Amino acid sequence: MATKSSVQIRGNVHVQEPKQYNVVMHNDDFTTMDFVVSILIEIFHKTPVTAEELMMKVHKSGRAVVGTYPYDIACTKVRQALNRARAENFPFRMTVEEA
Repeated sequence: MATKSSVQIRGNVHVQEPKQYNVVMHNDDFTTMDFVVSILIEIFHKTPVTAEELMMKVHKSGRAVVGTYPYDIACTKVRQALNRARAENFPFRMTVEEA
């Protein structure tokens, strides 16, 4: 015996994009430039040229936004970078700020 099912849709469906968050890298006097570039390439998927430019911006300005992501992705990338820094005994610092 076949049954009928019906689905009613009420009104307009409004899908909202998730809030975006900036990942900010901070300068310190101990973390090597090579380490920073490798983090930017391997975790943030920057090209070598872009990674070098961002590293120099952090070095000269004291901080730079290295990516903008939904909150969960931003936090995951920061956690990955900080875990690698701790493993290599660098005082590397990154923060997540609402864009």
